[in-house]
Amino acid sequence: MDSFEINKIIAAIIVTLIIIFGIGKISDVMFNVEKLSVAAYKVEATDDDGKVSLASTDNDVDISALLALGSVEHGQKVFKKCKACHSIKKGGGNNIGPKLWDVMFRPVAAIDDYKYSKALTDYKKEWTWDEMNGFLIKPSKWIKGNKMGFAGLKDEKDRASVMLYLNQNSDQPKELP
Repeated sequence: MDSFEINKIIAAIIVTLIIIFGIGKISDVMFNVEKLSVAAYKVEATDDDGKVSLASTDNDVDISALLALGSVEHGQKVFKKCKACHSIKKGGGNNIGPKLWDVMFRPVAAIDDYKYSKALTDYKKEWTWDEMNGFLIKPSKWIKGNKMGFAGLKDEKDRASVMLYLNQNSDQPKELP
């Protein structure tokens, strides 16, 4: 191979690189693309039946649609998981966890005779439908630093039913949204 052929090969490689990088630069000038503020897309997950999942890390869940999935009777069955640590009876005492009679729309960490974690006492919100839903999905993620060792309720029907059951266990159940 003589030097002329080597020069042609090197020239072809250089021209190819110039074309590749040049097209990239020219397209950047021609098409002004603004960067997204959030590098993600919202994807609605579906369950096995093809229904759109209402669970979300955001607080944008349609609570009335979520609550329509549940029932008080189902909530009573699901609440058996909670009974190991919580009392739901009127006048009931605290167990490992605080008593939950009349918990809906009560301020977080409001029971005087229970020692809450610092995370819960500093939270300064009340147990609204949205707050309870987020907390029941995964308590340790919703209020970081709380000492509740419960994995959460991933199933929407279970969460909705527990919220309906908690609401029902009150002197004055709140109106559903």
